[in-house]
Amino acid sequence: MSFGAPGLLPSAASKSSQEDAPSEASKREDWRKAKELDEARKAGTAPALVDEEGKDINPHIPQYISTVPWYVGYDVPTLKHQRPQKEKEQKFSSISEWYKKGVKEGGIATRFRKGGCENCGAVTHKRKDCVERPRKVGARFTGEKLAPDEYYQPNLSFDYDGKRDRWNGYDLDNHQAVLEEYAKIEEAKKHLKVQELQDEMLSGEIKEPVENRDGDSDDSDGDEDKYAEKFDMPGTNFDSKRRITVRNLRIREDTAKYLYNLDPNSAYYDPKTRSMRENPFQQQGKTPDELKFAGDNFVRAVGDTTKMATAQLFAWEAYDKGTDVHLQAEPTKLEMLHQEFSVKKDDFKQNQKDNILQKYGGAEHLEAPPKQLLLAQTEEYVEYSRHGTLLKGQEKAKAKSKYEEDVFNNNHKSVWGSYWKDGRWGYRCCHSLVQGSYCTGEAGKEAASVDLMLPLATDDQEEEEEPKSLLEQHKESLEEERRKKKKKKKDKKKKKKRHSSSSDNEDDEAAEKEKKLKEALAREDAHQREAERLLAMDERKRPYNSLKTFETYKEPTEEEMEAYRMKRSRMEDPMANFLTK
Repeated sequence: MSFGAPGLLPSAASKSSQEDAPSEASKREDWRKAKELDEARKAGTAPALVDEEGKDINPHIPQYISTVPWYVGYDVPTLKHQRPQKEKEQKFSSISEWYKKGVKEGGIATRFRKGGCENCGAVTHKRKDCVERPRKVGARFTGEKLAPDEYYQPNLSFDYDGKRDRWNGYDLDNHQAVLEEYAKIEEAKKHLKVQELQDEMLSGEIKEPVENRDGDSDDSDGDEDKYAEKFDMPGTNFDSKRRITVRNLRIREDTAKYLYNLDPNSAYYDPKTRSMRENPFQQQGKTPDELKFAGDNFVRAVGDTTKMATAQLFAWEAYDKGTDVHLQAEPTKLEMLHQEFSVKKDDFKQNQKDNILQKYGGAEHLEAPPKQLLLAQTEEYVEYSRHGTLLKGQEKAKAKSKYEEDVFNNNHKSVWGSYWKDGRWGYRCCHSLVQGSYCTGEAGKEAASVDLMLPLATDDQEEEEEPKSLLEQHKESLEEERRKKKKKKKDKKKKKKRHSSSSDNEDDEAAEKEKKLKEALAREDAHQREAERLLAMDERKRPYNSLKTFETYKEPTEEEMEAYRMKRSRMEDPMANFLTK
């Protein structure tokens, strides 16, 4: 807050400045002094502003909160405009106010009062709200046995906590009555105990000191609840004499689960349930049987846990199929049914297997050793790091061949087949492509890299051909023409012979085709007439699948296709209607 004077508001300072009309220099001086005073108040060297109630105003409050609006009308430093106004506060009922129960105490009216209940005579309600038994003749007419008046219930308004107060409306007198009742009981117990002690002293049958009777000397009563202290709770060692409790959470000789592996990235330990579900030695590659502790999940899969899960699953499946059985309600019945089902299932599988082998054979293939023993291979998961070290699982054994490996012949440093070039195998050490050759080393590589093989010249290319004269060339052309003519004549003679022999066969084939075509046309006509008859019939009287016969499933012949084309009606033909008439 920055005020020109110690107790002056900005609004009052502006009014005084307007009346005095100071110069610009005085305005700057006043602003500087107000700024210094504000900083001094924040530092604690100057006293803070005081409101009308005598309370200090915090100088660190922002100006937009501490500044009083012009319409409020306060001319003194105050924060009253930021506090809740009393006239706007909602008033609630106090905790001591509550609805009154019962009837008013005092005298009862002896005569009927005007406006009272016609049934019982009370003034606080009407006849329709009366809770008494309807009288044969109401109190209005008899004026006898008038009921007392009830309390008028006040209109109470409670806040959020008052509505939810479980002790709201509780009468303290009731609790006082309970205390008095228990005090009387304690007093009666003391008198009874004193009487018993006097009787024992007179008879002389006191067997133990009075201090050790009924437990401790501090215990003044022998309630049965006191004996609950003498029982040991599971996991505790409680001494009722000394009142010391020692909790045996675990045996101290056992190692805590979180101490097996101190790596923070190892298995997670839940301190609330004291469980470590994963295996803390998982990265060491050991089997769970070799470890002292393999995680809580390993314990869940051993012992009778799997049998319990199998029995529960069988109970669910049996209930779905109509068998009324339950694991907890009828465990013996479920066990017997499960055993009977397992025996029948094994017999069924064995009979099915025997029937298949008897029908198709192949029993000798089932007697073969497993694949793991044949090839020394398994499908176990193995995980390696980027450096080649084993992370998970057991390292897989290398597959071995029946042939000898890594055998080098004829001074070679690599095996045959380690080199490939131009579709041929060879040796990588010398690039030789001849199997069984001797190794030549680097010299062989250099020789193979240089292409020294030149194409061989043929005899025709070596000998120069002699040029032919025009006469010789003319004779050769005439001879070629003669050969072609002779060949043509021979081909014509062969064709004539074939035509004479095949003319009779062609006639027979044409007659056979014509006969088959006529039969196909007749069948097509019959098929169309049958189809028209069925289509004209009522659908309810038409036989099932009547439009399909066994012949429709056969592949049509050429004659049937030709008959279909001939008998097919072409709607785009303008003369089609005349053909049908």
